[in-house]
Amino acid sequence: MNILITGSNRGLGLSLVKSGLEKGHIIYAGVRDKNEQKIAQLTELKNKYRDQLQIIDLDVTDEESVRTAVDEVCDHLDVIINNAAILNEREKSIEDLDLEACKLALDINTLGPIRVIKHFLPLLKNGENQSIINISSDAGSLTNAYSGDYPYGLSKAALNMLSEKLHVTLKDDDIQVLSVHPGWMRTDMGGDQAPTNPLDTAKSIYNLIDRKVHIDSEFVYIDYQGNPMSI
Repeated sequence: MNILITGSNRGLGLSLVKSGLEKGHIIYAGVRDKNEQKIAQLTELKNKYRDQLQIIDLDVTDEESVRTAVDEVCDHLDVIINNAAILNEREKSIEDLDLEACKLALDINTLGPIRVIKHFLPLLKNGENQSIINISSDAGSLTNAYSGDYPYGLSKAALNMLSEKLHVTLKDDDIQVLSVHPGWMRTDMGGDQAPTNPLDTAKSIYNLIDRKVHIDSEFVYIDYQGNPMSI
């Protein structure tokens, strides 16, 4: 498979790159900043998997960057994984929120996937057994809403709606669309106390991509093991 992964230089994104390479896939690893230190682990993988890994400039907040990135990919994609995200304004009351920071969260977490799908969908339609995987969060659940994390929760709830709309739009093309809660992982975002290894989540997401898991859900919002999430 040819797979595009955004936000691929750390955390779950990097784990998705590693797992995909191990499975023999061609990976297009999108990164916002090609600073040597920030992509050091990707560079190591590139040295090992020269013919499978391509590191591409892709800033999901910049439509021209997304448009240009299309030219760095071959003529088809089989999977798009929208992983790039930001978790900001944590523990802030609504009175103390920085609205520019809120706009940034929406720009990256919701509009970012829209930009990517807008420009890469023609390549995806040329692929086989296609999937769009939008990395969501339990923070995007209306049923289980909790206080705080306003911009993150709002942006992920909106991402879930985007996934539902894409599912309706693309179901006749047999393109699988999923909005996946990845679990609480040991990443920069999740912290050291998180119970889940991001590599385990990545492997489970590939099971979803390969359609090895029966998804018994009314909606496309699920966890990384395929269980329904509460809208």
